[in-house]
Amino acid sequence: MRNGAARLTGYLVLLAAGLAAPFLFPAYQSQMAELWLFIVFALTWDLIGGQMGYNSFGNVVFLGVGMYACALTQVGLFYDVSLYNQARGGGATIFTFDWQQYLEGLAVGLPVGAALAALTAAFLGSLVLGMRGQYFAICTLGLGIAAGEIANGWDWIGAGSGMVPPNAPDAIGNLARFYYYFAMVLAVLTFLVLRRLYATHFGLAINAIRDDEDKAESMGLRTTRIKVTAWIISAFFLGIAGGIMGNLKRFIDPVDTAFAGPTFGVWMVLMAILGGKGTLWGPVIGAIIFQVFKEVSWTYLLGWQRVALGLLIVLIVVFFPQGIMGFLRERFPARFGHRIESDSPAAVTQERAG
Repeated sequence: MRNGAARLTGYLVLLAAGLAAPFLFPAYQSQMAELWLFIVFALTWDLIGGQMGYNSFGNVVFLGVGMYACALTQVGLFYDVSLYNQARGGGATIFTFDWQQYLEGLAVGLPVGAALAALTAAFLGSLVLGMRGQYFAICTLGLGIAAGEIANGWDWIGAGSGMVPPNAPDAIGNLARFYYYFAMVLAVLTFLVLRRLYATHFGLAINAIRDDEDKAESMGLRTTRIKVTAWIISAFFLGIAGGIMGNLKRFIDPVDTAFAGPTFGVWMVLMAILGGKGTLWGPVIGAIIFQVFKEVSWTYLLGWQRVALGLLIVLIVVFFPQGIMGFLRERFPARFGHRIESDSPAAVTQERAG
């Protein structure tokens, strides 16, 4: 009871800090909004790469699908999409949105982005999740590249010229703060859903696939169905994150923003590994450290930012192969490790949920 109360208090303190952060640090609202989205990136990748053991480089596909689907829905509810993109995102004064239209577009666009991303995961998963190991990783890498090239040549969505999401009306106020809270709610919801999911039989099933998929199949688990379901869950949250990211960035480039494998696609893997893949809090910690490092290098290492990020990748792989959470479990097993004596069903469930 005491541990539960302390944990609840900790969560409430973190929530209060998150709510107050835009007012305490107004100059960094966009960066903090991006941080919440990075937490979603890392958590959803870890569902596949950490908890299930399938290293995917294709999760960026779902981010891009959600990004485009949301923006196109926001526009398509009120204007002709082709004309809008020919005008390069509302360069003409006729493509204006009042606050009701803008909010209505978001209310419809974000769920559409999530749904289309989930459907994409269901379709692709049924095709590629029969592969294993490096074959699956290489295939998903190709999916991300292919998606970027398709979007790059599709005139209806802006092709290589990109797409500008609807301009927010003045009534919306501070746009960075507006999307900060959208991103925060999404990150908290993703965390809570995955925390609950990992404490269920489904969580045990994806861990069994990671540990020994052949043995899991021999025990009667429908591994392909489970893998596809996990990818759909990951894609659902990434689709919403894509819709928020597109509006936050204010411009959707098919290769550098939507299907940005060299940046977002790699970063979500890096953040999960940095914090400790296969854990609940590891991706969160990794996302925070990575975002802080990225912003500091962008500020003080002008021209050398990508070199610094590359060195960070090397350092993580060499010195933190198990991530920060893995390091803490080795140093403080009584606090962060798995206790052998606590292997009753109730204790295991509580350990996994925490």
